[in-house]
Amino acid sequence: MRTGLYPGTFDPLTNGHVDIISRAVKLVDHLVIGVAMNDQKKPLFSVEERVAMVTGEMDPIRQSSGVKITVESFDDLLMKFAERLKADIIIRGLRAVSDFEYEFQMVGMNTFLNEEIETVFLMADPHHQAIASRLVKEIARLDGDISKFVPQSVARKLVEKFGN
Repeated sequence: MRTGLYPGTFDPLTNGHVDIISRAVKLVDHLVIGVAMNDQKKPLFSVEERVAMVTGEMDPIRQSSGVKITVESFDDLLMKFAERLKADIIIRGLRAVSDFEYEFQMVGMNTFLNEEIETVFLMADPHHQAIASRLVKEIARLDGDISKFVPQSVARKLVEKFGN
């Protein structure tokens, strides 16, 4: 059984994340979506809210792929979390060259920590390449239309959070 880990803060979950998850399930038998606590990023949503948002959007992908998908939070080193899960691969999404530069450094460090776990990069679908959680939150805060960027249930949660 091949286990993959797709880590992120998912603050909030975007259509870009869902796209990467939809394609990642083609590579593994079990996909763990790791929701990082990462207080340094000052998330808008609590880790419990983010886990619930991600979990709420996984049923259609689970049903269409037949792959086991679980959602777990973590607050330790990514490679330690991956080792605990017995993950074979870490899945990362790329939108632009700037993402690659950061991810390139991370892969190098992660390989030093555990060379047995591979990192696989999936390019975001061109329709989703401009979507960033940070920008979605800003648009929502200013009462803009975010319906093209996030699942409908996530859009409702953003509207509630900002009181728009």
